[in-house]
Parts: sequence; structure tokens; C-alpha cells
Amino acid sequence: MAKKLTSRKPLFGNLRSHSCRATKTRQNLNLQTKTVDGVKVTLTNREWKTMKKAA
Repeated sequence: MAKKLTSRKPLFGNLRSHSCRATKTRQNLNLQTKTVDGVKVTLTNREWKTMKKAA
């Protein structure tokens, strides 16, 4: 089982049609499972790119 490191949550909002009807929507995170130092971790893609840039 992968260890979850991120503390970010999905974003919520409304989809608006041309007639201004509102439908609830949810934007999920781009979670990726990677192996770091022999441990499987679940990170967002943005966090993974930041870690690669720092290394």
C-alpha cells in the first residue's frame, strides 16, 4: 500500500450552462504512485515535478 504524502483536497464548483443552470462538479487531483527511496508514495504530479527539480 502506498503512503499518502499530500494534504491537498479536490476542488469543488459549478458547471454553468448557457441557460445559467448550475451542476455541481469536482476536480480531482492528479495523483501518481511513485517509488522514492524504496517506499511507494502517492503524490500529486505537481509535487513530483517539484521534487525532481530540487534533486
